[in-house]
Amino acid sequence: MRHGKKVNHLGRKTAHRQALLSNMASSLILNKRITTTVAKAKALRKYVEPLLTKSKDDTTHSRRTVFSYLQNKESVKTLFGEVASKIADRPGGYTRIIKLGDVRVGDNAEMCLIELVDFNTLYSKEGVAKKAKTRRSRGAKKTEGAEAGTEAAPAAEAKAEKAEKKPKKASTKKEKE
Repeated sequence: MRHGKKVNHLGRKTAHRQALLSNMASSLILNKRITTTVAKAKALRKYVEPLLTKSKDDTTHSRRTVFSYLQNKESVKTLFGEVASKIADRPGGYTRIIKLGDVRVGDNAEMCLIELVDFNTLYSKEGVAKKAKTRRSRGAKKTEGAEAGTEAAPAAEAKAEKAEKKPKKASTKKEKE
């Protein structure tokens, strides 16, 4: 039975695994996105999310606690400055794992992309809003005025000509009967 065995050892001893996760967490914080295997990404998520939560409270104690995990001054500075300001209102779920279609050539391991959620502009609500603003509808052409009027005039004339032709055809059928 596997009761209480939640830790994925990743085929490494404890010290090696802690060093691996620490280095990957520092890289994730500094680069905002890294490519790794799915197993390492899932282990990294469990490792880094509590650190991101601690970064919301910028005290000396929380900085020292995070530094004991990361052992990298630059990543701690980035975490408490740039990253903490963006994730301040998010109640958890700071990372996103995106599985890539390809596998690693040497051992056929599934690869994925792990990223900080608030630093990807493709999935953010602001990116969607920008796309919605660029769409044009029929109502927008009517309100534009002169530009829409000059472009719509030939189209209106063509529709009027087609409308005139259709009743003529109908009247010719009635005349034949």
